[in-house]
Amino acid sequence: MWIDTHCHLDAPEFGENHALALDLRAQAATKNVAMCVLQGVMVANFDTVRLLAHHTRDAYALGIHPLFVPRAQDGDLELLDQALAEYRDDPRLVAVGEIGLDLFVPALLEPAMLARQQHFYRAQLKLAKKYSLPVILHVRRSADQVLKQLRAVAGPGGHWLGIAHAFNGSPQQAQAFLDLGLKLGFGGAMTFEAANQLRRLAASLPLEALVLETDAPDIPPHWLYTTAAQRAAGQPQGVNSPAELPRIGAVLAGLRGVPVEDVATATTRNALQALPRLRGLAEGWPA
Repeated sequence: MWIDTHCHLDAPEFGENHALALDLRAQAATKNVAMCVLQGVMVANFDTVRLLAHHTRDAYALGIHPLFVPRAQDGDLELLDQALAEYRDDPRLVAVGEIGLDLFVPALLEPAMLARQQHFYRAQLKLAKKYSLPVILHVRRSADQVLKQLRAVAGPGGHWLGIAHAFNGSPQQAQAFLDLGLKLGFGGAMTFEAANQLRRLAASLPLEALVLETDAPDIPPHWLYTTAAQRAAGQPQGVNSPAELPRIGAVLAGLRGVPVEDVATATTRNALQALPRLRGLAEGWPA
């Protein structure tokens, strides 16, 4: 069985009534994708991901994504605190996420906005500690800064549970996340032959360090991707969904030279370690 540790089934690409998302989730189930973790990105989608996760019998996280910090209100952190308090006993709430820092989008690098990103990120780390929840981290070109705040909030000798989502850093950064207790998320980007460093990491890091994700509908694997020129010519991009996870797992198995079944078992076990509440949501998980 497989766990998609990161997807956005409530995204606009799946339609307003979620019909496409539900159909694709059903397809994923036929491919032994036993669980998906739906991500909160802003206060306005908290109820949506919670209700959708209950409908599909999946899990969810609540958080304010760095890309949504520019539209966030000052009181949104308090609303997140209230939501975490209200749903703290919901077994399907498994993490605070998706949170972190984004140092890729130019507008987010303006001094005032960067400071606001850091404020929201640090405050959400403190909420994760307050409610004893793991974190699901956005680390696009920001691994060092994300790590710095993790260490600061954890304190000396402190550690975290959770996942560095869509990891694409250096071996040293990978080890720093692992030393803090986190797992590293690998998905569609790993399937591109040109992603040399990422594929080397996927092949060489300890298997117990890795979890799998689709980030659906984002980060499509190579078999769904079309170039800008192809899209301009009318060729649509394929729809990324949790149903792609087993094939992504097969790519990881090929890079490591191990059976696909070993990757499925190990990455599922790793996800349960990173997000312990998942273990209570289904039977038959790896020991």
